[in-house]
Amino acid sequence: MTLNVSKALLTPVIAAIAAYIAYQQYQVNRRKFEFDRYERRIQIYREVRAVLIRVQRDFKPETAELQNFITATAEADFLFGAEIAAYIDEIFKRGWALRSAHNQYRNMFQPVLPGYDHNEVVSEMRKQETWFTEQITTGAAKAKFKKYMDVSR
Repeated sequence: MTLNVSKALLTPVIAAIAAYIAYQQYQVNRRKFEFDRYERRIQIYREVRAVLIRVQRDFKPETAELQNFITATAEADFLFGAEIAAYIDEIFKRGWALRSAHNQYRNMFQPVLPGYDHNEVVSEMRKQETWFTEQITTGAAKAKFKKYMDVSR
């Protein structure tokens, strides 16, 4: 009789152990997924910071730098909300505007092209240089990514 009771109890115990193991595997897989997503997100953030710092180096972003940046951050659309994709697009467009203004700039030793407005070009350069500087000095870039990168919770 006790042997039959033991056999009857063995099946639910094995099922409970199997359920516990399955739950633990689920938890491990979920944490692995979160870690992998975090790693991919932090790489995008590093690319953003790197391009902001590179632009601030001399405020003359190269075409290749801007192209590499937009390529390196292409998967941001899938890892973040729309505001990060828009921010990356803004960085790219402002970098291109800064590059364009530097290409148009003429000093007093260079011939002036027809339609050239020195004040307008210098104003555009200053506007973009200020924006790029503020992204690091005010923490604007960090603030945009914080809600996606905060692991303190």
